[in-house]
Amino acid sequence: MTAASATPRQRRPYAARVPIAERREQLLDAALAIIVRDGYDAISVDAIAREAGVTRPVVYGAYDGLRPLLEALLDRQQERALAQLAEALPPEPDLTDPDRLVAETAHRLIDVVRGDPMTWRPILFAPFGMPEQVQARIETDRQNFLTQVTGLLEVGLVLRGGPKVDAEVTAHAILAVLEHFGRILLAEPERFSTERLVGTLTTLLGALR
Repeated sequence: MTAASATPRQRRPYAARVPIAERREQLLDAALAIIVRDGYDAISVDAIAREAGVTRPVVYGAYDGLRPLLEALLDRQQERALAQLAEALPPEPDLTDPDRLVAETAHRLIDVVRGDPMTWRPILFAPFGMPEQVQARIETDRQNFLTQVTGLLEVGLVLRGGPKVDAEVTAHAILAVLEHFGRILLAEPERFSTERLVGTLTTLLGALR
């Protein structure tokens, strides 16, 4: 067989050179997509490279290995979630009307989940094989948010003059409802509108008067 008749070797896909910060974000997005779709057990350097359309050396050029990449992903997603939670709580809440405060906060939270499902899906649905480190961070952040809601309810109920309910237990109930709302919203976003969900929560809160 002559050189001219030989079948040319297929070249491996070439990953265009991009700024390192952009490349890292691309790889984190790829890892997140795998986690959401297939669970944590499907994560590997090879899987991330395939998802991002790059080669293994490109991944190792951005991160020293799988563990540093996943730690960076966890840090990024936690930062995003906390920032969105902070924005959902009004900076100067009207504590004299706790029902309205909860409804407005719920509206913002639902809009957050609807606008950034990739951040909230692994938090609300706990993908298969979720590491204990991730679970611990999520639970810590959940407890911190719960503490904020409890404090707002305690002050608001006093200012409004009742009713006499356990603010901590009520905060747990409200958060459980909001988490469930987030799950059904992610599962069927067209079926459950923001107005429908907030309206239901407002009705439930009205029963406490």
